[in-house]
Amino acid sequence: MSAMITFDIQHIPFSRFGSFLTVSHLPQNGKREEGLYLRTVRGGDETSGAVFRLELVAGGEVVPYSVHSAPSSLTLIGEGGQGKAELCLSEPEAMRIRVREAGIRLTLVAGTYDYVLPRQDGRYEVNHFTTEMRFMLTSLQGKLTVDAPWERSRCKYAVVECFPGGDKQDKAAEAELMLEEYRIEPPSIRPFESLVSFDEAAASVEQEFAVWLDKSLPAALEELDQARILAAYITWSCVVPEAGHLSRPAMYMSKNWMTNIWSWDHCFNAMALAANQPELAWDQFMIMFDKQDESGQLPDFVNDKYALWNCCKPPIHGWTLRWMMERNEWFSHADRLREIYGPLAQWSKWWMNCRDDDRDGIPQYNHGNDSGWDNSTIFRSVGPIESPDLSAYLTIQFEVLAEIADQLGKPYEAQKWRNAADSLLGRMLEHFWHDGQFKAVRSGTHEPAQGDSLIPFMPILLGDRLPESVRQALVKAVADEERFFSPNGFATESLNSPFYEPDGYWLGPIWAPVMMLLIDGLQRSGERGVAQEAATRFCRMAARSGMAENFDAQTGCGLRDRAFTWTSSVFLILANEYVMQPAQ
Repeated sequence: MSAMITFDIQHIPFSRFGSFLTVSHLPQNGKREEGLYLRTVRGGDETSGAVFRLELVAGGEVVPYSVHSAPSSLTLIGEGGQGKAELCLSEPEAMRIRVREAGIRLTLVAGTYDYVLPRQDGRYEVNHFTTEMRFMLTSLQGKLTVDAPWERSRCKYAVVECFPGGDKQDKAAEAELMLEEYRIEPPSIRPFESLVSFDEAAASVEQEFAVWLDKSLPAALEELDQARILAAYITWSCVVPEAGHLSRPAMYMSKNWMTNIWSWDHCFNAMALAANQPELAWDQFMIMFDKQDESGQLPDFVNDKYALWNCCKPPIHGWTLRWMMERNEWFSHADRLREIYGPLAQWSKWWMNCRDDDRDGIPQYNHGNDSGWDNSTIFRSVGPIESPDLSAYLTIQFEVLAEIADQLGKPYEAQKWRNAADSLLGRMLEHFWHDGQFKAVRSGTHEPAQGDSLIPFMPILLGDRLPESVRQALVKAVADEERFFSPNGFATESLNSPFYEPDGYWLGPIWAPVMMLLIDGLQRSGERGVAQEAATRFCRMAARSGMAENFDAQTGCGLRDRAFTWTSSVFLILANEYVMQPAQ
């Protein structure tokens, strides 16, 4: 099936499960020309990770080409039938490139000290200081040439070409090049005869993706099936292996430029895997807790190279765990509960002990990044902000901790967590609910924050734990089509707000995590109909516009990164759980 599915390389990178290697179309940037590049997404999003620019050549000239991208292979087809090149990530650390009636040119994106070293075994070692990786080039068939003149302590430039036969004009055969990524120990020599054929390698990768697709949540409507396959491909291809700071296999947010894991994004990816791949879901959920500081704080994000601690993300982890436990008893096993209980408790205590400067019992965000809603209007003024969503998340987290403590035979601790949940819920209502609505306020002065953001409405997640009048007021506001409920989903800033921006990041665009949280809140508030309508609008928009980082609330156009995993995961969940089957 996957061979019939193609993806736009302009927006969606070519990669595979378990690999840092990626092929992307990159725009012009400084000296870097626009084009197709082989990259490694190790090291986070500080650089593009570009290693080689890829070009199709014939008769010594660069040939314009079109790109056909599928899960198992990427094909460059020369204009006017001037040959083609096929790329397959046959293994997570190895790419095979086969060319017919043309050649492939790899131009090194070189920096200080980068070099190409010919080896006595006939292979070439590329030491790429820029990405802190090495690459071994092996000619499996055809002719391999390397032009890499030395200049002082580095290559002046490096151009690698692979052609059929013995020279660049021979079109009678095919050529094949293997590129392997490594850090220290070079890969062993593997004779061509010992390898499976290129076609067999591609078929194996295709089968791997087919297995993943079978395990992905099914879409409810036939019209969403192509979007389901796209979402499955994005999530499958964005998983990287355990490496460096990554203690487990990890699903990156994207292999475009958001090449990290943020400490709330990972929750939505875990949720999409919970039903059919619980072990991998647990890896996604626990990976941030593996890096937890002794204070209890979780890092803002992690990649293989480092973790960032300057910010954090909201504590939706209790809500996430409850959601997964409700759908798969695997997560309620005592071994899992013992593993998470202490870290989740420390994470909860950190917010209450370390983020309450005015000691009023209400935790605060020090920066918009801490909330996940980076530039929301509630953060227009400097200083800590007390927002009701944070208190709601922690109330749920305390309740989940109470449930876990009960199951682990800790009744005294369970009661303490229940008391903490009741107390925080009461303070939240007294502190934030005025004149029929929740308002975020500045810590200390308690002056109302600016704008008309959707973030103060997130306590709808508490469902029937809220007073009926509060719950109904929240439902009425989020379902107001003149305010937040656009034809495509929930706008993050009111459509009528003077601060609304169609492409304003958290100043209006629709975001998948907000959709997931609010729809779950509507469901728990007894508003199944509104939840289904919101899910349907979002899923149909994603089917039209792709799995973008966020979307224009009014037009539904995809914005920013177009290959985002939490969007893909939320799409899969909502399509499966809320978008109704067609009438029989």
